[in-house]
Amino acid sequence: MRVPVTSLPRASLGRVLEELGTTLLDVVCGDVDRVDYIGGVVIHDPLDEPELPDNALVMGVGLHGNADIARVVTHLGRRGAAALVVRAPVVPDERLVAAVRASGVAVLSFARGASWTHLAGMLRTLTADGNRLDPDGPAPGRTGSGDLFAVANAISALLDAPVTIEDRNSRLLAFSSRQEEVDPSRVQTILGRQVPEHYTRILEERGVFQAIYRSDRPVFVASLPESGDSLQPPELPRAAIAVRAGDEILGTIWVVVPGPLSEERDEALYEASKLVAMHMVWQRADADMARRLRAELLATALESGSGSPEAVRRLGLKDEPAVVLALTVVDAAAEHRLPARLATERKRLTDAFAMHLSAVHPRATAALIGDIAYGVLPLLPQNRQHPEDAGERAARIATEFLARVGSRLRPLIGVGPLAGDSWELARSRSGAERALRVLRSGPDGRQVAHLDDVHVEALLLELADRVPRGDIPSGAVARVVAYDETHQTSLVATLRTWLDAFGDVSEASATMFVHPNTFRYRLRRAAEVGRIDLGDPNARLSAMLQLRLMSLRSTPDG
Repeated sequence: MRVPVTSLPRASLGRVLEELGTTLLDVVCGDVDRVDYIGGVVIHDPLDEPELPDNALVMGVGLHGNADIARVVTHLGRRGAAALVVRAPVVPDERLVAAVRASGVAVLSFARGASWTHLAGMLRTLTADGNRLDPDGPAPGRTGSGDLFAVANAISALLDAPVTIEDRNSRLLAFSSRQEEVDPSRVQTILGRQVPEHYTRILEERGVFQAIYRSDRPVFVASLPESGDSLQPPELPRAAIAVRAGDEILGTIWVVVPGPLSEERDEALYEASKLVAMHMVWQRADADMARRLRAELLATALESGSGSPEAVRRLGLKDEPAVVLALTVVDAAAEHRLPARLATERKRLTDAFAMHLSAVHPRATAALIGDIAYGVLPLLPQNRQHPEDAGERAARIATEFLARVGSRLRPLIGVGPLAGDSWELARSRSGAERALRVLRSGPDGRQVAHLDDVHVEALLLELADRVPRGDIPSGAVARVVAYDETHQTSLVATLRTWLDAFGDVSEASATMFVHPNTFRYRLRRAAEVGRIDLGDPNARLSAMLQLRLMSLRSTPDG
């Protein structure tokens, strides 16, 4: 039997301080037990006010001075935030204490020298409701995605020593309490969420990693050589063990110890490594399961059918205005040569896309459905007064994403029209797909397009779908095409260029790099061969449409 998702405890502010306190976070003022859970982590931006989830933990990057902090605390209190994190040191004054008491928003200080990026990652790990999408919840005995910290604390209590859990690249995954008792390398590891490079280099030179990976038991690691800095305390010895899943090494557990482990503690660490291995495997499986479930729910939501409202609710969305974005990558050669690489790149871009959208709006979501990653971006606070600007805003967000993300392929993003509620998501999805198709067929190199900006091109592509291939070209244009093929002339190009230039011979001739008189002769010849009355607007429109459809048919998506 599975535990219902509603019975799962969610990370509280007290839990966050229990895991990260002393080393990274400290309470400046406020009641940290006031809220039962943290609804999400958001970065404060005074120029572009973000949407806040309920009980948000807000990171006040660049915020300093008690007056400014008190002003932000008051504002966050009106928006239901749980706490504000600012860079240490902060000494509260009467104004700040009064603002905290009135708003109910606690103020925490963040250790100097530590990275905001790393803090955001750890906070999201601790506060993530990893099973939100799973209607059945986790299996009994399985811990949530943030509880690797709880496992580290359990091992620490068992061995009576500070513990860290790291991946194969020495990146910090979780750590226990009591890290203040340890040496500078461990403190740097906690602050930077990565073992210092000089420490890993020495371990590699001493063959420590090789010894750990070869053994299935804990390995004692003697203290490092003296650094020569008399002000720095000496590095302490460690005991380490590899975390394995079969033959695969997932990471390592490191315990600061005064000397080699006793037989009893050696056995305890060995058994603990099995628990950590199960937890890490569960995390990976849960992540894959969450991706699949999110894709199924998003596909249902975007259909705007009878199951859409429930899918929208389970995705954490509300029945509110939103814009659908469609992302894909194009590289025909790579697709035929290395389909696995293309699939991996789609997955990587989807994860990055989901993270980018969630940073813009806490209720945004994204998932890979087939070969297209769809994102749903709820209406931003900046667009509530002018919802007609939502599409343009979404296009700017998409452009910013492509500017930041690196890809050897060519990512494209189509932006659909604003959906007034969940029942209109299907229309917005269709619009995003139509815009995406224009990008895939267009020769101009654009990577982002809003449907409003490419509506005519989308209609022409759909018109081309409806016209049988043998019917284009026809009539006058067909006669000109046949003449070109027989006599190796360029009358079709001349006619197309003249129509594109709205009949301006000077501009058209310059485009084709010929003399205006030569161009006029070719144009007259095209009219004679095709028996086209260029003074007739209907004849011009017919020729222009056929030439455009011929051009679309020559593209891969046409």
